[in-house]
Amino acid sequence: MSFPFYIARRYLFSEKSHNAINIISLISVCGVMVATAALVCALSVMNGFNTIIFSMFGSLDPELKITPRTGKVFNPASEEIQKLRQHPGIAVLSEVLQDNALIRYKDRQVIGTIKGVDEHYRQSTSIDSVLIDGQFILSDEVTGYATLGIGLASALGINAGFMAPLELYAPKRNEQVNLANPSTSFHVEYSYIAGVFRTDQQAYDEAFMLVPLSTTRSLFDYENEVSAIELRLTDKANLSAVKKQIRALLGEEYTVSDRYEQQEVSFRMMQSEKWMIFLILCFILVVALFNMVGSLSMLMIEKQDDIRTLRSMGAGDALIRRIFLLEGWMISASGALIGVVVGLILCLLQQELGLITMGAAGTFVIDNYPVKVEASDIAVILVTVLSIGFLSAWYPVYYLGDRWIKK
Repeated sequence: MSFPFYIARRYLFSEKSHNAINIISLISVCGVMVATAALVCALSVMNGFNTIIFSMFGSLDPELKITPRTGKVFNPASEEIQKLRQHPGIAVLSEVLQDNALIRYKDRQVIGTIKGVDEHYRQSTSIDSVLIDGQFILSDEVTGYATLGIGLASALGINAGFMAPLELYAPKRNEQVNLANPSTSFHVEYSYIAGVFRTDQQAYDEAFMLVPLSTTRSLFDYENEVSAIELRLTDKANLSAVKKQIRALLGEEYTVSDRYEQQEVSFRMMQSEKWMIFLILCFILVVALFNMVGSLSMLMIEKQDDIRTLRSMGAGDALIRRIFLLEGWMISASGALIGVVVGLILCLLQQELGLITMGAAGTFVIDNYPVKVEASDIAVILVTVLSIGFLSAWYPVYYLGDRWIKK
């Protein structure tokens, strides 16, 4: 054990002649502890929300999605796509064609997103897990079917099993609108209502409709083009490695996106919120560490006799400053370590017992605040708290302590 650390430890735990110094030191430790515990809990709750939202997006978002870098559609019969079908890491490959159209049911009509999917779509996503009414059917021997988001179904006033079909309208490509008879400028398709899904994501629930791929090709006047290819990987496949291999195989003409990249705006916003909360709590931590400035200043005044004794034994200014600097760092380190432990205990209790609820049961998607502790967050919190604590100790020791430490 080094001599400065030994003396700093004695100063931290020994009784002072002025009780106020003990009180201020204790307040400093408690302030750091509370701020650190708040950081652990806040970041863990944000991680929990991110996990919940990611699982919701995962219901209809594929593991990997291939889209053209330019234009809206591409030919799935190209040489690159044919090679892709042979990739050993791909379990399911599903072709989709998506665009906006007018959806009408009797006297109600809305603009929605029509997504045509093939027979492999059920295996590439978790559509069955989000169905709340009816079933997912694309077609039978007679007609095609549609599966709608709950918000879209509500806007149209329909439910699964309604007898009348939906009418889908899309303007004919490369044709001018016939002002004399506008109805001739639109392709029209019909679909019966098979089911309703709910993902609790507005982008899907309010606008999405799943129909057979052949229906969208006829509606939007395409032959065999698709707007995307959605992939589900094998259980043993490494997502990052397969994604890199597919990018190398397809070249620069295609974009390969994982689930985070498919919802990049949403996840970037959530990450921004997470680190804004982190910065706000760091500011509170800085305010809490102001107590340490007063504690160290009063301690240096009280230990004048000790400083003179150390000088007579040959100690220089650097060693004496190091003693008080370590004293301040030990205050912040003690508060940080206790705060992390307290924060982890609170997170564990919330995770197991659900102590803090989000309101009446069934009001939200989940009843209790979700929690997910990540080791990287704990490391960032410790480094941040210790760094701010070091700076808070460095200032009084090297600036305010000149009159008490220097010869």
